[in-house]
Amino acid sequence: MKKRTLIVLFTGILLASCSATKTTANDLAINSPIETAIHLDKVENDKAPVTINPGRFTVETVTYRLPKVVQGTYAVSNFGSYIDAFKAFDYQGNEMPVNKIDTNSWTIDNATQLDKITYLVNDTFDVETEGGIGKEVPFSPAGTNIEPENYVLNLHGFIGYFDSLKNNQYKLDVTASTDFVRTSALQKMGSKLSEDGKNKTTSYFAPRYFDITDNPMMYGNLDVEEFMVGDIKIVLSVYSPNKVHSATSLKETIYNMMKAQKAFLGDIDTTPRYDIYLYLSDGEETSPKGYGALEHHTSTVAVMPEAMSKEALDEGMIDLVSHEFFHIVTPLSVHSEDVHYFDYNNPTFSKHLWMYEGVTEYFASLFQVSEGLVDETTFYNKMMNKIQMASQMNDAMSFTIMSENVLKAPYKDQYLNVYNKGALIGMCIDILMREESNGHRGILSLMKELSKKYGKNKPFEDDKLIDEIVAMTYPSLREFFDDHVIGDIPINYNTFFDKVGLEIGEGKVETNYILMNGAPIVSGDGQTGTIFFTDMVLENSFWAENGAKPNDVIKSINGTSVSLQNANTVLEGVFSWKPGKDVEVVLNRDGEDIIIKTTTTKTYTMGKGLMPKKDATEVQKALRDAWLKG
Repeated sequence: MKKRTLIVLFTGILLASCSATKTTANDLAINSPIETAIHLDKVENDKAPVTINPGRFTVETVTYRLPKVVQGTYAVSNFGSYIDAFKAFDYQGNEMPVNKIDTNSWTIDNATQLDKITYLVNDTFDVETEGGIGKEVPFSPAGTNIEPENYVLNLHGFIGYFDSLKNNQYKLDVTASTDFVRTSALQKMGSKLSEDGKNKTTSYFAPRYFDITDNPMMYGNLDVEEFMVGDIKIVLSVYSPNKVHSATSLKETIYNMMKAQKAFLGDIDTTPRYDIYLYLSDGEETSPKGYGALEHHTSTVAVMPEAMSKEALDEGMIDLVSHEFFHIVTPLSVHSEDVHYFDYNNPTFSKHLWMYEGVTEYFASLFQVSEGLVDETTFYNKMMNKIQMASQMNDAMSFTIMSENVLKAPYKDQYLNVYNKGALIGMCIDILMREESNGHRGILSLMKELSKKYGKNKPFEDDKLIDEIVAMTYPSLREFFDDHVIGDIPINYNTFFDKVGLEIGEGKVETNYILMNGAPIVSGDGQTGTIFFTDMVLENSFWAENGAKPNDVIKSINGTSVSLQNANTVLEGVFSWKPGKDVEVVLNRDGEDIIIKTTTTKTYTMGKGLMPKKDATEVQKALRDAWLKG
């Protein structure tokens, strides 16, 4: 999962912005597919009817569940709380007693007479709160949408499982208007029209419940592009309610990004097909607010603001989708038993979020400099930003303990550090391995070796992974893991940067147009609903040179009025500005409008930055080149 880092002005903080299942005895007399159906043609009040026909049971009591937690989210979602009118029927059509034992679970007695279950599903997008997602509301890319124009079918929100039947095959029928565009990576079994020709039922096959949860769908008024990147078929599905963006407009960006990712990964096993589902939120009350993406083994669901400029959306998608695509390395090919035998109702978590999310995030930055998509300075700035963001978290906390207890306090509040310190852990391991091997091995080669040793069907033992990595690599990694991953000693990053001829120093450093040292240079006035520059604007060379001053109210940016209500969306665009962009900003100072009409240049501030050492040796430079270029 990757949460998009957004500027939340009215709170004065930043929102930083997969597996098989174990089963017991089979409760079916015949191991027939569980027949399930979602009736999008019968939606009323944003509730979709679902029917579950499990076949004939041979036991007296069964339990049916919707997931409490889904893989990749590391948070409680409680999809059972979105279920209404749960009913069970016997073979004579009579309603049977049902006992709801917790938020996500229902038990049914006399199960040998159970014919089917029916219920209504409410979508989760409607209940998200402004400024982020509410308490235990699913992260938007893991959520569901039920609207006349669009259906986000994260199937874990619609289809549940019987405790001991997660390895049974599933047949899924989805009935919807013939006008809808349908996109799904699940194996399609066929389709049929209704008698009046207004609706079409599409049938899909899933080998087991995991495949239901791992293959999202999108139905509705979509724009879809299919193209090849090497031997991978990419299916890009975009829903833009106001037609601001399209799959066609994003195709080139996604193609170039994934082509570079393929080149970076080299000979590692990938996937024959990869699906990208993008929902663009229009910012309305019932629209999703949790911007980011959720990985699946061969797909990702992303949610982003529709009002973003094309340039900002391109950059955001590179940031998000590259991260999610790299999850094909871990946890798809390298994962623990906690992931392989995931329990949706009572999950346990691996100690190794530093690898699942941290190394994945590190790859999402490293491949861009390795393949020439960004320059070295941009990469250095990304790493420096992660150091600054990590410093705002608890830097004296064991990463393995945090990972294993990620749903509990105080550890759950530190989860976002997996994208910062987790990535930096990956970077330090990479530099150590490059040093020990004279530049020939790095963390990518380590992940390839682990992938060959394990693969998607063989999990590793959680407590043994670090020992195995040390045995496969070098003793210096033992000390690093003991001190900084298992242990709680903060990392001295200059120790590692020195090996590649870099240093963190004070001086003039390139910065961002709206964010400096991890903090926004703007704030908001809750009474007037306005956005204004803080004192930090004077430390930003671009704004200072163009005459902006503290307390200037930002009235509009490039013709778009700015307020507390739309600040996240508008300033996300400013965050993505590059030098050479024509901009017009209207400020208000003491009642007088001031217009800044100019072309952006690189912007700087005085502070800590990552930069090459003037006295770097040839050995250090060679190691740096091996680290950055492979």
